[in-house]
Amino acid sequence: MLRHWFRLTCLFVVLLTLPLAALSVAAQPRRAPSTSSPRRSTALPSPASVLKFTPGDDRTIADWRQITDYFRRLDQVSDRVLVKTLGETTLKRPLIAAFISAPENIRDLAKYQDIQRRLADPRLAGDEAERDRLVRAGKTVVVISCSIHSTEIVASQMSMQLAYELASAEDAETREILQNTILLLLPSANPDGVDIVASWYRQTLGTPYEGTEPPELYHHYAGHDNNRDWFMLNLKETQLITRLFWKEWFPQIVYDVHQQGSNGSRFFIPPFYDPPNPSIAPLLLREVGLVGHRIAADLQAAGFKGVITNALYDTWWHGGFRTAPYYHNSIGILSEAASARLMTPITITRDQLAKSSSRGMPSALQPATNFPDPWPGGQWRPRDIMRMELIAARSVLSLAANYREKYLRNFYDLGWHATTAPRAGERPAAYLIPAGQGQDEVVAKFIGLLVAQGVEVQRLETEMHGVFGEPLSGLSAADSRAPMAAYQPGKYREQPAGSYLVLLAQPYRANVQSLFERQVYPDRRAIGGEAERPYDVAGWTLPMQMGIEVVPVLSFDSHNSRVKLITDENDVRRDLGLKLHNGTRSPVANPLKGTVRLALYKSWTSSMDEGWTRYVFDTFNVPFHSLLDREIRAGNLREKFDVIVLPSMRLRELLEGRASDTAPVEFTGGITEAGVENLRRFVEEGGTLICFDAASELAIKRFNLPVRNVLEGSKSSDFYAPGSILRIDVDTSHPIARGLPPHMDAYFINSSAFAATDESRVRVVARYAEKDVLRSGWLLGEKLIAGQIALAEVGLGKGRVVLFGFRPQHRGQTWGTFPFIWNALDVAAAK
Repeated sequence: MLRHWFRLTCLFVVLLTLPLAALSVAAQPRRAPSTSSPRRSTALPSPASVLKFTPGDDRTIADWRQITDYFRRLDQVSDRVLVKTLGETTLKRPLIAAFISAPENIRDLAKYQDIQRRLADPRLAGDEAERDRLVRAGKTVVVISCSIHSTEIVASQMSMQLAYELASAEDAETREILQNTILLLLPSANPDGVDIVASWYRQTLGTPYEGTEPPELYHHYAGHDNNRDWFMLNLKETQLITRLFWKEWFPQIVYDVHQQGSNGSRFFIPPFYDPPNPSIAPLLLREVGLVGHRIAADLQAAGFKGVITNALYDTWWHGGFRTAPYYHNSIGILSEAASARLMTPITITRDQLAKSSSRGMPSALQPATNFPDPWPGGQWRPRDIMRMELIAARSVLSLAANYREKYLRNFYDLGWHATTAPRAGERPAAYLIPAGQGQDEVVAKFIGLLVAQGVEVQRLETEMHGVFGEPLSGLSAADSRAPMAAYQPGKYREQPAGSYLVLLAQPYRANVQSLFERQVYPDRRAIGGEAERPYDVAGWTLPMQMGIEVVPVLSFDSHNSRVKLITDENDVRRDLGLKLHNGTRSPVANPLKGTVRLALYKSWTSSMDEGWTRYVFDTFNVPFHSLLDREIRAGNLREKFDVIVLPSMRLRELLEGRASDTAPVEFTGGITEAGVENLRRFVEEGGTLICFDAASELAIKRFNLPVRNVLEGSKSSDFYAPGSILRIDVDTSHPIARGLPPHMDAYFINSSAFAATDESRVRVVARYAEKDVLRSGWLLGEKLIAGQIALAEVGLGKGRVVLFGFRPQHRGQTWGTFPFIWNALDVAAAK
């Protein structure tokens, strides 16, 4: 039965992907074949000739208009460069990619795109002879992406120099790179941020604030978290680049260029630190290490000190620019260069280096096998960063060119192994999202994001019969290769038409595993028993975050079932009768039942939690006002607003705001004690104050609420939950829990748990479960949180304070707990 189903799936994939070779390249006007001399490129404009400064020079910065202007000039005169606009960013700037290769490759991009498509899905590649022909004919496709984090600005400047050198050089190594690779160079994955940073840097140049971070998020919604969106695909930039990668070009190597803090190593490059994610193919981990060691060796040979491997950054977490490739059979490389102050040089002392430590680096001055030649300190310039990044880029391209066939064959083999049906007893054959869950918008978002990143999803046009199980609560990603016995015994039954089916036998099987299965992070302790902090979060299981029922399919009858392959989110929305995406405003309907005057506090400290809350409100078309420090300090809040939302920020950050020595006075100072008093008055006069996670500290301590955070002051050896999904029990009779189930999953990121000191004044909406609190991730000290308050409403005067112990809108991912927010707003509107 599985073989029959597998053949049907292959047929659907072939029919779906036949026109893909024309998707991106055919829309680009074809350039006439070059008739000029091969050395014509020596006359190309250099970045310095266009910008009037050399990229990397101290106290100079090119903004996005200058960067795109330079790349378009290259496109016009070089037959090695083709610039494509992928679409518009969140703030309507063009997001571009420069294709750089030998002229004959540029002229034949459609051919190579088709080869990539067929290598990425071996079901399209035919027999072994055809596979070998594709490997011989193909080119290694390499992505180099710069400055997704816009304060890590040097790479965006470096991109122009790298493009110029590849377009103009005639040496043998460059020619081999151009002949054997196709480079997709992204000058920045965040053009809006490049302009935000460039504008701020120019404004503050020559002032005491030179080189500081801008007083706004450098991505409109996400700030630094724009590199945490690579499976959720909330942001326009993520969506555009994901389409480029996993729908159009299927790169073998993705290199993401970053900067880190100033006082540690000069340059991090893989291999990564432990733990690895068990869904990542071991071959990919080996290949990542190989590329990293080559870069490290080349930097050492060039005389650079302070290069480190096997430190700080790990491969556990899924969701970053360089981690998403692992789940698409591609190599993901991260580099992190020590930062200057934007484009201003700094001096680092030995004392600063001696005090710097991280996982895998006891001291920035202590030699080790992974850090054999520490940097002794001194002046550190943007030019140093740029030189290291250029060498690293060349190393990646040189490897990709020299071992072209090896990379293509390994890429194919990983996809081939993923498309083979699981052997009997190994794991579920598929996951099924049953019809009729009563939350169509959530299902549409879930299916849409899967399809957008290349996961194959099919809609049942008829009933399906088979053996369907319930996920065992103890099953973890670490158990992902466990036998079928790891699942609870299944029952033979039917699933209704309109359900959605995700087979495991598909090229991006690892992506399905990582998003659907439960994560159990290993218990890792530092000296003294303190928890060793992961690089990012520990758990992210998507059906749990989104509150969707997913059923493992242990076996099924494919002969009597009819399916339709889903091509995009609009397919799902059409099936469910929802308004379609039209590329502009979000089609999601406002969930509120009444009208409420809503304000969201916006700090000059650039709170990512505020940005994600804005994103959620905008996605659901909920009107709101961004409330600034000066407005809170001015008072009269109740006359203007019914509800004020405080994003997750600690009391001190809310009170003091941005430090006075980091920005002009209009961007510093916080809400102050006067603002706290005005917020209290707002509640006492009948307003509703909603506090997300850490912001609860302000209300509890400054309003003297009869509540305490039982986790405050806990050592990580006693309690620790770094980005995990926890079970909560819900009082469904409370208006804030209207329409919700009695047991839910909530996102906890070193968050809060409350106990009432006067139960008569505290109405509990939800508590953390009494036992088995952890659903996905890592939790130390369950006994400290079990049964404690997770969400409560506390009266104050004529108004009320709503205290969230968890993050109900974490990174725009937790659709399952969004209804708590809408219900809290509806209750305020009703009052």
